[in-house]
Amino acid sequence: MAMLLDRRCFLALGSAVLAGSRLARAEAGTVHVAIEKLVFIPAEIEVKAGQTIEWTNRDPFAHTATVKGRWEVMIPPGKTATKVAEQSDSVEYYCRFHPNMKGRITVLS
Repeated sequence: MAMLLDRRCFLALGSAVLAGSRLARAEAGTVHVAIEKLVFIPAEIEVKAGQTIEWTNRDPFAHTATVKGRWEVMIPPGKTATKVAEQSDSVEYYCRFHPNMKGRITVLS
């Protein structure tokens, strides 16, 4: 009987660990883009609708992630900014202040 209880405790603990790791993966839905030396790194990302895109600006001046006529994210120097990806966000974007800075977002189905 004690061995059966030990086995049940072990199985319950294993299930809890697996559930916790699934939750961690679900929360790890952020796709990171660095901005450094006037470049989006990586320049091209793939996300799923509902995932968060986080830009981290390592430059000493402000940048934007801009899709003309649709949306814009301001990214102050030394800060981060986010946007939740929508199904319609398969786009090319750029920095309004530095138009040579370009990136691409592909939203996967």
